[in-house]
Amino acid sequence: MPVSDPSERSVPFPSQRAHSVDRAFLSMERRHPDVRWDAGGVAYLSGPPPSLADLRAYVGSRLGRLPLLTSRFEGGSRRPRWRPDADFTVDRHVHEVVATGPEGWDAALHTALDAPFAPGTYWGIWLVQSHGLDEYALCYRFHHACQDGAAAAMTFRTILGEGEPSARPVPGKGRPAGLPRRVGTAVGLTAMFLTGALAARGHRPSVPFVPTGERRLWRGRVPADTLRRIAAAQGGSAHDVHLTALAGALSAWSARSGVPLPRVTALLPVDARRPDEEQTWGNRCFALPLELPVRTAPEHGSGTRGGDSPLRRLEHVMAATRRLRGEAWRQAIQDLVRYMPDRPTEWYLRRMLSPRVTDVMATSMPVADKGSLGDSRVTGVALLPLLLPGHLFGVGLSFFGEWAESSFVADRALPLGELLPEVWEQAVGELEGISASV
Repeated sequence: MPVSDPSERSVPFPSQRAHSVDRAFLSMERRHPDVRWDAGGVAYLSGPPPSLADLRAYVGSRLGRLPLLTSRFEGGSRRPRWRPDADFTVDRHVHEVVATGPEGWDAALHTALDAPFAPGTYWGIWLVQSHGLDEYALCYRFHHACQDGAAAAMTFRTILGEGEPSARPVPGKGRPAGLPRRVGTAVGLTAMFLTGALAARGHRPSVPFVPTGERRLWRGRVPADTLRRIAAAQGGSAHDVHLTALAGALSAWSARSGVPLPRVTALLPVDARRPDEEQTWGNRCFALPLELPVRTAPEHGSGTRGGDSPLRRLEHVMAATRRLRGEAWRQAIQDLVRYMPDRPTEWYLRRMLSPRVTDVMATSMPVADKGSLGDSRVTGVALLPLLLPGHLFGVGLSFFGEWAESSFVADRALPLGELLPEVWEQAVGELEGISASV
Protein backbone atom coordinates (compact mmCIF):
# COMPACT_ATOMS: atom_id res chain seq x y z
CA MET A 1 0.00 0.00 0.00
CA PRO A 2 1.20 3.59 -0.59
CA VAL A 3 2.47 5.47 2.41
CA SER A 4 0.17 8.25 3.59
CA ASP A 5 1.29 11.73 2.67
CA PRO A 6 0.66 14.11 5.61
CA SER A 7 0.28 17.02 3.19
CA GLU A 8 -2.82 15.35 1.76
CA ARG A 9 -4.72 14.94 5.00
CA SER A 10 -8.07 16.62 5.32
CA VAL A 11 -8.07 20.33 6.14
CA PRO A 12 -10.98 22.51 7.21
CA PHE A 13 -12.97 24.21 4.47
CA PRO A 14 -15.62 26.93 4.58
CA SER A 15 -19.25 25.83 4.40
CA GLN A 16 -20.72 25.59 0.91
CA ARG A 17 -24.33 26.12 -0.08
CA ALA A 18 -26.00 23.06 -1.56
CA HIS A 19 -26.80 23.40 -5.26
CA SER A 20 -30.40 23.39 -6.47
CA VAL A 21 -29.94 19.92 -8.00
CA ASP A 22 -28.51 18.67 -4.68
CA ARG A 23 -31.55 20.05 -2.88
CA ALA A 24 -33.90 18.48 -5.42
CA PHE A 25 -32.46 15.02 -4.77
CA LEU A 26 -32.62 15.62 -1.01
CA SER A 27 -36.26 16.60 -1.29
CA MET A 28 -37.08 13.55 -3.42
CA GLU A 29 -35.42 11.33 -0.83
CA ARG A 30 -37.65 12.79 1.89
CA ARG A 31 -40.74 12.24 -0.28
CA HIS A 32 -39.73 8.67 -1.20
CA PRO A 33 -37.56 7.22 1.59
CA ASP A 34 -38.07 3.70 0.20
CA VAL A 35 -36.20 4.51 -3.05
CA ARG A 36 -32.48 3.85 -3.46
CA TRP A 37 -30.99 7.20 -4.51
CA ASP A 38 -27.38 6.02 -4.79
CA ALA A 39 -25.08 5.58 -7.78
CA GLY A 40 -21.37 4.89 -8.12
CA GLY A 41 -18.83 2.65 -9.78
CA VAL A 42 -16.70 -0.47 -9.40
CA ALA A 43 -12.96 -0.62 -10.07
CA TYR A 44 -11.54 -4.08 -10.77
CA LEU A 45 -7.90 -4.57 -9.77
CA SER A 46 -5.27 -7.22 -10.39
CA GLY A 47 -2.72 -7.72 -7.64
CA PRO A 48 -2.50 -8.39 -3.93
CA PRO A 49 -5.48 -6.88 -2.11
CA PRO A 50 -4.82 -4.52 0.81
CA SER A 51 -6.05 -5.19 4.30
CA LEU A 52 -9.11 -3.25 5.42
CA ALA A 53 -6.98 -1.27 7.87
CA ASP A 54 -4.48 -0.32 5.16
CA LEU A 55 -7.25 0.70 2.76
CA ARG A 56 -8.85 2.90 5.41
CA ALA A 57 -5.50 4.55 6.10
CA TYR A 58 -4.92 5.14 2.38
CA VAL A 59 -8.38 6.58 1.72
CA GLY A 60 -7.94 8.84 4.74
CA SER A 61 -4.65 10.11 3.31
CA ARG A 62 -6.36 11.14 0.06
CA LEU A 63 -9.23 13.06 1.61
CA GLY A 64 -7.14 16.21 1.89
CA ARG A 65 -7.67 16.56 -1.88
CA LEU A 66 -11.41 15.84 -1.48
CA PRO A 67 -12.31 17.79 1.67
CA LEU A 68 -16.02 17.93 0.90
CA LEU A 69 -16.18 14.15 1.29
CA THR A 70 -15.77 14.82 4.99
CA SER A 71 -18.79 17.14 5.12
CA ARG A 72 -22.46 16.76 5.99
CA PHE A 73 -25.73 18.53 5.30
CA GLU A 74 -26.86 21.13 7.80
CA GLY A 75 -29.53 23.81 7.81
CA GLY A 76 -32.70 21.82 7.19
CA SER A 77 -34.62 21.60 3.93
CA ARG A 78 -34.88 25.33 3.17
CA ARG A 79 -31.24 26.44 3.23
CA PRO A 80 -29.04 23.34 3.44
CA ARG A 81 -25.29 23.75 3.34
CA TRP A 82 -22.33 21.43 3.27
CA ARG A 83 -20.37 21.92 6.49
CA PRO A 84 -17.35 20.09 7.96
CA ASP A 85 -18.43 16.98 9.84
CA ALA A 86 -16.79 17.09 13.25
CA ASP A 87 -17.72 13.43 13.80
CA PHE A 88 -16.30 12.15 10.50
CA THR A 89 -14.39 8.87 10.63
CA VAL A 90 -13.03 6.86 7.73
CA ASP A 91 -14.07 3.60 9.40
CA ARG A 92 -17.76 4.44 8.94
CA HIS A 93 -17.20 4.90 5.19
CA VAL A 94 -14.77 2.12 4.18
CA HIS A 95 -15.91 -1.51 4.54
CA GLU A 96 -15.01 -5.04 3.44
CA VAL A 97 -16.83 -7.99 1.86
CA VAL A 98 -15.00 -11.31 1.45
CA ALA A 99 -16.10 -13.98 -1.02
CA THR A 100 -16.90 -17.29 0.67
CA GLY A 101 -15.25 -19.85 -1.58
CA PRO A 102 -14.24 -19.84 -5.27
CA GLU A 103 -17.87 -19.40 -6.42
CA GLY A 104 -18.66 -16.56 -4.04
CA TRP A 105 -17.37 -13.59 -6.06
CA ASP A 106 -20.69 -12.52 -7.55
CA ALA A 107 -22.45 -12.81 -4.20
CA ALA A 108 -19.77 -10.69 -2.51
CA LEU A 109 -19.96 -8.01 -5.21
CA HIS A 110 -23.75 -7.86 -5.04
CA THR A 111 -23.54 -7.58 -1.26
CA ALA A 112 -21.44 -4.45 -1.80
CA LEU A 113 -23.96 -3.13 -4.34
CA ASP A 114 -26.87 -3.45 -1.93
CA ALA A 115 -25.23 -2.73 1.44
CA PRO A 116 -26.84 0.19 3.28
CA PHE A 117 -24.82 3.28 4.08
CA ALA A 118 -23.79 3.73 7.68
CA PRO A 119 -26.20 6.08 9.52
CA GLY A 120 -25.43 9.72 8.77
CA THR A 121 -23.09 8.98 5.85
CA TYR A 122 -23.51 9.91 2.18
CA TRP A 123 -20.93 7.63 0.57
CA GLY A 124 -19.07 4.40 1.09
CA ILE A 125 -16.26 2.24 -0.31
CA TRP A 126 -16.44 -1.55 -0.13
CA LEU A 127 -13.32 -3.70 -0.57
CA VAL A 128 -14.58 -6.85 -2.33
CA GLN A 129 -12.08 -9.68 -1.82
CA SER A 130 -11.95 -12.79 -3.97
CA HIS A 131 -11.14 -16.25 -2.59
CA GLY A 132 -7.40 -16.94 -2.73
CA LEU A 133 -6.76 -14.92 -5.90
CA ASP A 134 -4.67 -11.81 -6.54
CA GLU A 135 -7.63 -9.81 -7.75
CA TYR A 136 -10.24 -7.73 -6.02
CA ALA A 137 -12.63 -4.83 -6.53
CA LEU A 138 -13.40 -1.50 -4.94
CA CYS A 139 -17.08 -0.54 -5.02
CA TYR A 140 -17.69 3.19 -4.51
CA ARG A 141 -21.26 4.34 -3.96
CA PHE A 142 -22.64 7.78 -3.16
CA HIS A 143 -25.97 9.41 -2.51
CA HIS A 144 -26.99 11.33 -5.62
CA ALA A 145 -27.67 14.46 -3.58
CA CYS A 146 -23.90 14.62 -3.06
CA GLN A 147 -22.40 13.89 -6.44
CA ASP A 148 -23.12 13.34 -10.09
CA GLY A 149 -21.11 11.18 -12.46
CA ALA A 150 -18.49 13.81 -13.28
CA ALA A 151 -17.81 14.46 -9.60
CA ALA A 152 -17.61 10.73 -8.91
CA ALA A 153 -15.12 10.28 -11.76
CA MET A 154 -12.97 13.00 -10.19
CA THR A 155 -13.12 11.11 -6.89
CA PHE A 156 -11.95 7.97 -8.69
CA ARG A 157 -9.04 9.79 -10.32
CA THR A 158 -8.02 11.29 -6.97
CA ILE A 159 -8.02 7.94 -5.18
CA LEU A 160 -6.96 5.52 -7.94
CA GLY A 161 -6.40 7.34 -11.19
CA GLU A 162 -3.29 7.98 -13.21
CA GLY A 163 -3.25 10.21 -16.25
CA GLU A 164 -5.85 12.64 -17.47
CA PRO A 165 -9.47 11.94 -18.41
CA SER A 166 -10.82 12.57 -21.88
CA ALA A 167 -11.72 16.18 -22.52
CA ARG A 168 -15.32 17.02 -21.69
CA PRO A 169 -17.25 19.45 -23.92
CA VAL A 170 -17.99 22.70 -22.14
CA PRO A 171 -19.44 25.95 -23.47
CA GLY A 172 -17.24 28.98 -23.74
CA LYS A 173 -17.49 31.96 -21.46
CA GLY A 174 -20.78 33.71 -22.06
CA ARG A 175 -20.96 37.35 -23.15
CA PRO A 176 -23.36 39.74 -21.37
CA ALA A 177 -24.68 40.96 -24.72
CA GLY A 178 -25.96 37.45 -25.45
CA LEU A 179 -27.96 37.02 -22.25
CA PRO A 180 -31.47 37.66 -23.66
CA ARG A 181 -30.94 35.14 -26.41
CA ARG A 182 -29.44 32.64 -23.92
CA VAL A 183 -32.47 32.99 -21.65
CA GLY A 184 -34.82 32.35 -24.55
CA THR A 185 -32.85 29.31 -25.68
CA ALA A 186 -32.80 27.87 -22.14
CA VAL A 187 -36.54 28.31 -21.65
CA GLY A 188 -37.31 26.92 -25.08
CA LEU A 189 -35.10 23.89 -24.47
CA THR A 190 -36.89 23.04 -21.24
CA ALA A 191 -40.34 23.54 -22.75
CA MET A 192 -39.50 21.36 -25.73
CA PHE A 193 -38.33 18.41 -23.67
CA LEU A 194 -41.17 18.68 -21.18
CA THR A 195 -43.76 18.90 -23.96
CA GLY A 196 -42.34 15.86 -25.71
CA ALA A 197 -42.03 13.89 -22.49
CA LEU A 198 -45.54 14.64 -21.28
CA ALA A 199 -47.00 13.82 -24.69
CA ALA A 200 -45.41 10.36 -24.47
CA ARG A 201 -47.14 9.49 -21.19
CA GLY A 202 -49.45 6.51 -21.40
CA HIS A 203 -47.35 4.77 -24.10
CA ARG A 204 -44.70 3.30 -21.82
CA PRO A 205 -43.69 -0.38 -21.63
CA SER A 206 -44.98 -1.93 -18.43
CA VAL A 207 -42.33 -3.40 -16.12
CA PRO A 208 -42.96 -7.14 -16.50
CA PHE A 209 -41.69 -8.30 -13.11
CA VAL A 210 -42.09 -7.70 -9.39
CA PRO A 211 -38.91 -5.98 -8.12
CA THR A 212 -37.01 -7.74 -5.36
CA GLY A 213 -34.96 -4.72 -4.27
CA GLU A 214 -31.73 -6.63 -5.02
CA ARG A 215 -29.53 -5.13 -7.71
CA ARG A 216 -27.38 -7.01 -10.19
CA LEU A 217 -24.46 -5.80 -12.33
CA TRP A 218 -23.62 -7.19 -15.78
CA ARG A 219 -20.69 -5.95 -17.90
CA GLY A 220 -19.83 -5.83 -21.57
CA ARG A 221 -16.78 -4.25 -23.18
CA VAL A 222 -15.38 -3.37 -26.58
CA PRO A 223 -12.23 -1.50 -27.61
CA ALA A 224 -12.88 2.23 -27.27
CA ASP A 225 -11.35 2.77 -30.72
CA THR A 226 -14.13 0.63 -32.21
CA LEU A 227 -16.78 3.10 -31.06
CA ARG A 228 -14.64 6.03 -32.21
CA ARG A 229 -14.03 4.56 -35.68
CA ILE A 230 -17.73 3.94 -36.26
CA ALA A 231 -18.51 7.45 -35.03
CA ALA A 232 -15.87 9.07 -37.24
CA ALA A 233 -17.10 7.22 -40.31
CA GLN A 234 -20.67 8.43 -39.79
CA GLY A 235 -19.98 11.92 -38.42
CA GLY A 236 -21.22 11.26 -34.88
CA SER A 237 -19.74 10.61 -31.46
CA ALA A 238 -18.76 7.47 -29.56
CA HIS A 239 -21.73 8.12 -27.27
CA ASP A 240 -24.04 8.14 -30.31
CA VAL A 241 -22.70 4.71 -31.27
CA HIS A 242 -23.25 3.44 -27.73
CA LEU A 243 -26.86 4.64 -27.67
CA THR A 244 -27.45 3.10 -31.10
CA ALA A 245 -26.04 -0.22 -29.90
CA LEU A 246 -28.22 0.08 -26.81
CA ALA A 247 -31.31 0.43 -29.02
CA GLY A 248 -30.26 -2.63 -31.01
CA ALA A 249 -29.57 -4.55 -27.80
CA LEU A 250 -33.01 -3.68 -26.45
CA SER A 251 -34.64 -4.92 -29.64
CA ALA A 252 -32.78 -8.24 -29.41
CA TRP A 253 -33.41 -8.55 -25.66
CA SER A 254 -37.11 -7.84 -26.15
CA ALA A 255 -37.38 -10.64 -28.73
CA ARG A 256 -35.55 -13.16 -26.54
CA SER A 257 -37.12 -12.24 -23.20
CA GLY A 258 -40.66 -11.78 -24.47
CA VAL A 259 -40.87 -8.29 -22.95
CA PRO A 260 -42.67 -5.99 -25.42
CA LEU A 261 -41.05 -2.60 -25.93
CA PRO A 262 -43.40 -0.40 -27.96
CA ARG A 263 -41.41 2.67 -27.00
CA VAL A 264 -38.24 3.25 -24.96
CA THR A 265 -36.97 6.63 -23.77
CA ALA A 266 -33.53 6.97 -22.23
CA LEU A 267 -32.67 9.70 -19.74
CA LEU A 268 -29.27 11.25 -20.48
CA PRO A 269 -27.43 13.17 -17.73
CA VAL A 270 -25.42 16.05 -19.21
CA ASP A 271 -22.49 17.61 -17.33
CA ALA A 272 -23.14 21.37 -17.12
CA ARG A 273 -20.08 22.56 -15.23
CA ARG A 274 -18.37 25.73 -16.35
CA PRO A 275 -14.75 25.47 -17.47
CA ASP A 276 -13.57 26.98 -14.18
CA GLU A 277 -15.69 24.73 -11.94
CA GLU A 278 -14.13 21.86 -10.04
CA GLN A 279 -15.69 18.43 -10.42
CA THR A 280 -15.07 17.11 -6.92
CA TRP A 281 -18.52 17.42 -5.36
CA GLY A 282 -22.15 18.21 -5.91
CA ASN A 283 -24.47 18.01 -8.90
CA ARG A 284 -24.07 20.17 -11.98
CA CYS A 285 -26.01 18.00 -14.38
CA PHE A 286 -29.17 18.28 -16.43
CA ALA A 287 -31.39 15.35 -17.49
CA LEU A 288 -32.48 15.13 -21.13
CA PRO A 289 -34.85 12.47 -22.56
CA LEU A 290 -34.05 10.72 -25.83
CA GLU A 291 -36.35 8.25 -27.54
CA LEU A 292 -34.31 5.22 -28.58
CA PRO A 293 -34.99 3.78 -32.05
CA VAL A 294 -35.72 0.27 -30.83
CA ARG A 295 -38.10 -0.48 -33.71
CA THR A 296 -36.74 0.42 -37.16
CA ALA A 297 -38.45 -2.09 -39.47
CA PRO A 298 -38.86 -0.53 -42.96
CA GLU A 299 -42.31 0.23 -44.22
CA HIS A 300 -43.77 -2.15 -46.79
CA GLY A 301 -42.75 -1.27 -50.30
CA SER A 302 -39.95 1.06 -49.22
CA GLY A 303 -37.30 -1.05 -50.87
CA THR A 304 -34.97 -0.51 -47.95
CA ARG A 305 -32.90 -3.54 -46.94
CA GLY A 306 -33.47 -4.81 -43.37
CA GLY A 307 -29.68 -5.02 -42.87
CA ASP A 308 -29.51 -1.23 -42.96
CA SER A 309 -31.42 -0.87 -39.67
CA PRO A 310 -28.31 -0.35 -37.46
CA LEU A 311 -27.29 2.61 -39.60
CA ARG A 312 -30.84 3.94 -39.57
CA ARG A 313 -30.73 3.74 -35.80
CA LEU A 314 -27.45 5.63 -35.76
CA GLU A 315 -28.84 8.33 -38.06
CA HIS A 316 -31.85 8.70 -35.74
CA VAL A 317 -29.64 9.07 -32.66
CA MET A 318 -27.23 11.48 -34.35
CA ALA A 319 -30.10 13.68 -35.49
CA ALA A 320 -31.41 13.83 -31.92
CA THR A 321 -28.04 14.57 -30.28
CA ARG A 322 -26.56 16.89 -32.89
CA ARG A 323 -28.01 20.03 -31.30
CA LEU A 324 -26.82 18.92 -27.87
CA ARG A 325 -23.24 19.08 -29.08
CA GLY A 326 -23.69 22.63 -30.35
CA GLU A 327 -22.50 25.69 -28.49
CA ALA A 328 -25.95 27.28 -28.07
CA TRP A 329 -27.62 24.27 -26.46
CA ARG A 330 -24.70 23.48 -24.20
CA GLN A 331 -24.71 27.07 -23.03
CA ALA A 332 -28.47 26.83 -22.44
CA ILE A 333 -28.05 23.68 -20.34
CA GLN A 334 -25.33 25.33 -18.32
CA ASP A 335 -27.54 28.38 -17.72
CA LEU A 336 -30.48 26.23 -16.63
CA VAL A 337 -28.41 24.33 -14.09
CA ARG A 338 -26.77 27.50 -12.81
CA TYR A 339 -29.82 29.73 -12.47
CA MET A 340 -32.98 27.61 -12.25
CA PRO A 341 -34.66 28.04 -8.82
CA ASP A 342 -35.27 25.13 -6.47
CA ARG A 343 -38.94 24.40 -7.15
CA PRO A 344 -38.74 24.35 -10.97
CA THR A 345 -35.55 22.24 -10.73
CA GLU A 346 -37.22 19.63 -8.53
CA TRP A 347 -40.41 19.70 -10.59
CA TYR A 348 -38.46 19.06 -13.78
CA LEU A 349 -36.31 16.28 -12.29
CA ARG A 350 -39.29 14.51 -10.75
CA ARG A 351 -40.97 14.34 -14.13
CA MET A 352 -37.89 13.30 -16.05
CA LEU A 353 -37.09 10.52 -13.56
CA SER A 354 -40.64 9.20 -13.56
CA PRO A 355 -41.17 5.82 -15.29
CA ARG A 356 -44.19 7.38 -16.96
CA VAL A 357 -41.75 9.51 -18.96
CA THR A 358 -38.45 7.58 -19.17
CA ASP A 359 -37.59 3.89 -19.04
CA VAL A 360 -33.80 3.68 -18.85
CA MET A 361 -31.09 5.80 -17.22
CA ALA A 362 -28.19 5.97 -19.71
CA THR A 363 -25.00 7.75 -18.68
CA SER A 364 -21.44 7.80 -19.98
CA MET A 365 -18.23 9.05 -18.44
CA PRO A 366 -14.52 9.27 -19.34
CA VAL A 367 -12.80 7.95 -16.23
CA ALA A 368 -9.01 7.85 -16.63
CA ASP A 369 -6.17 6.54 -18.77
CA LYS A 370 -5.05 4.08 -16.09
CA GLY A 371 -5.20 3.49 -12.36
CA SER A 372 -3.45 1.72 -9.53
CA LEU A 373 -3.44 1.08 -5.81
CA GLY A 374 -0.06 0.10 -4.42
CA ASP A 375 1.15 -2.89 -6.44
CA SER A 376 -2.31 -3.49 -7.93
CA ARG A 377 -3.39 -2.26 -11.34
CA VAL A 378 -6.91 -1.26 -12.29
CA THR A 379 -8.03 -3.56 -15.11
CA GLY A 380 -11.56 -2.25 -15.67
CA VAL A 381 -14.19 0.19 -14.45
CA ALA A 382 -17.95 -0.30 -14.36
CA LEU A 383 -20.35 2.57 -13.71
CA LEU A 384 -23.31 2.07 -11.36
CA PRO A 385 -26.03 4.37 -12.71
CA LEU A 386 -29.08 5.35 -10.71
CA LEU A 387 -31.70 2.59 -10.80
CA LEU A 388 -35.19 4.01 -10.33
CA PRO A 389 -38.43 2.19 -9.50
CA GLY A 390 -40.31 1.42 -12.69
CA HIS A 391 -37.24 1.73 -14.93
CA LEU A 392 -36.09 -1.35 -16.80
CA PHE A 393 -32.43 -0.80 -15.87
CA GLY A 394 -29.64 1.74 -15.74
CA VAL A 395 -26.71 1.56 -18.16
CA GLY A 396 -23.37 3.31 -17.86
CA LEU A 397 -20.64 3.58 -20.50
CA SER A 398 -17.17 4.14 -19.02
CA PHE A 399 -14.01 4.92 -20.95
CA PHE A 400 -10.96 3.56 -19.15
CA GLY A 401 -7.65 3.02 -20.87
CA GLU A 402 -8.23 1.30 -24.21
CA TRP A 403 -11.67 -0.04 -23.31
CA ALA A 404 -15.24 1.15 -23.46
CA GLU A 405 -17.21 -0.79 -20.88
CA SER A 406 -21.00 -0.90 -20.79
CA SER A 407 -22.42 -1.82 -17.37
CA PHE A 408 -26.06 -2.72 -16.82
CA VAL A 409 -27.60 -2.37 -13.35
CA ALA A 410 -31.04 -3.90 -12.88
CA ASP A 411 -33.23 -5.57 -10.33
CA ARG A 412 -32.50 -9.28 -9.94
CA ALA A 413 -35.99 -10.10 -11.26
CA LEU A 414 -35.45 -8.49 -14.70
CA PRO A 415 -36.05 -11.30 -17.22
CA LEU A 416 -32.80 -12.39 -18.92
CA GLY A 417 -30.98 -9.28 -17.73
CA GLU A 418 -27.69 -11.14 -17.99
CA LEU A 419 -28.09 -11.11 -21.80
CA LEU A 420 -27.91 -7.32 -22.08
CA PRO A 421 -24.08 -7.00 -22.28
CA GLU A 422 -23.90 -9.79 -24.87
CA VAL A 423 -26.51 -8.29 -27.18
CA TRP A 424 -24.95 -4.82 -26.72
CA GLU A 425 -21.56 -6.15 -27.86
CA GLN A 426 -23.25 -7.87 -30.80
CA ALA A 427 -24.98 -4.62 -31.76
CA VAL A 428 -21.63 -2.79 -31.73
CA GLY A 429 -20.21 -5.55 -33.95
CA GLU A 430 -23.07 -5.15 -36.41
CA LEU A 431 -22.51 -1.41 -36.59
CA GLU A 432 -18.79 -1.93 -37.11
CA GLY A 433 -19.34 -4.38 -39.95
CA ILE A 434 -21.93 -2.30 -41.77
CA SER A 435 -20.03 0.96 -41.25
CA ALA A 436 -16.86 -0.54 -42.70
CA SER A 437 -18.68 -1.79 -45.79
CA VAL A 438 -20.37 1.52 -46.65
